[in-house]
Amino acid sequence: MMQQSQLFAAIDIGTTKIVALVGRKNLQTGKLEVIGLEKVSSSGVKRGVVLNIEETSNAIREVVRRIETRLNIKLFEVYVGIAGQHIKSIRNRGYRFIDPSNEIRQLDVDQLFSDNFKIPIEAGEKILHVIPQDYIVDNETGIKQPVGMSGHRLEGNFHIVLGRIASVKNIEKCIHRVGLLLKGMILEPLASAQSILTEEEKEAGVVLVDIGGGTTDVAVFHDGIIQHTAVIPFGGNVVTSDIKEGCSVLTKQAETLKTRFGSAIADDAREDQVVTIPGIEGWEPKEISFKSLAYIIQARMEEIIDYVMMEIENSCCFDKTGAGIVLTGGGALLKNLAPLIKLRTGFDVRIGIPDKYIGGSLPEEATIPMFSTSFGLLMSAIDKPSQRLIEPELFGDLPPMQTMPEPKTRKKVSFRRESGVKKERREYTGNLFESLKSSFANIFEDNHDTDI
Repeated sequence: MMQQSQLFAAIDIGTTKIVALVGRKNLQTGKLEVIGLEKVSSSGVKRGVVLNIEETSNAIREVVRRIETRLNIKLFEVYVGIAGQHIKSIRNRGYRFIDPSNEIRQLDVDQLFSDNFKIPIEAGEKILHVIPQDYIVDNETGIKQPVGMSGHRLEGNFHIVLGRIASVKNIEKCIHRVGLLLKGMILEPLASAQSILTEEEKEAGVVLVDIGGGTTDVAVFHDGIIQHTAVIPFGGNVVTSDIKEGCSVLTKQAETLKTRFGSAIADDAREDQVVTIPGIEGWEPKEISFKSLAYIIQARMEEIIDYVMMEIENSCCFDKTGAGIVLTGGGALLKNLAPLIKLRTGFDVRIGIPDKYIGGSLPEEATIPMFSTSFGLLMSAIDKPSQRLIEPELFGDLPPMQTMPEPKTRKKVSFRRESGVKKERREYTGNLFESLKSSFANIFEDNHDTDI
């Protein structure tokens, strides 16, 4: 008897593009199989943040329509990525006292994890992710799995990702207006790392730099665990804007100049090489030298690299990045960008493409750095802990490639808006939440329905 596949859907809402994917995990190879991918131009998003809900909803509706038509299925539940300059991360150490007569149980670890959702944070912020780093049992440090150990005091170091409630709600509204159920939000730098980085790189120490259209995402790993995440509010769009202003051309012409003739190192460009840009009706064509174009690009890219270096220093892992920098995102396709980063930072640099964990047959243009986050979102959705099977609700009981019946009704989804208070940079929590349920906190529950 053939076992039905478990299908998952994800939507990557970017500044320049919106991507919808449907895939499943191959149980034999362990790789992700993407059975459908569609992309449309993004509208209403600036620097990774949804500003115009109506325009963004229309773009999402169009990409969902395309993938449903292509695969002859109906989407109901999706996972979505979140980024933007409002994202920040903090570190927290929590502790719980353990009965000396008992060993440390999984329940103790789960409760210590859940305590992190109760730490004080600033008003208007929301905890998006709590990521365990390591544990301390009494005075024994650097423990990855404390279950089964004996001790009196269990401590844990956690990486906590925060975002603005307003930005989270805007994404929720966009998904609701399309008639979809939001299953979860995933930080985009973590998603990109899921599809790009190897376990060896994470252990040796590596910096993932994802240069998108509106933002540059940074994730620092060392000793196999996440150490720091950040979102820099600059990306490929600022380079295009600089070219537009510096060369006095249209936006679409500036984008073409950047992708086809641009270089991140001006010294490698020849002064005698020029490109002619057609002028606006009634105006003479313009000649732009490759070297002048490269100077504009290099100046902006060096600024972005400096911001990345600042985040690496903030992670306290500057001297612990043995694997160097992995560059991905649409900006990674810029000519000579990897050599520029190596020259300016001293780190080894490689271009990351999402092919190591992707199986199945996909068009060649799909396995490029531009889709690293999109594939990572789908992989993160499949690998989420305690994930229940959602295919029966998503696609019914028929095989995934058969025609799916139109549902009569759709589920409503409700969310919880958490109020925050003043926080400090580093928090300590104790054994204050004995009555807290052992299940992981769900940041998307609520006591009231939200109708959009």
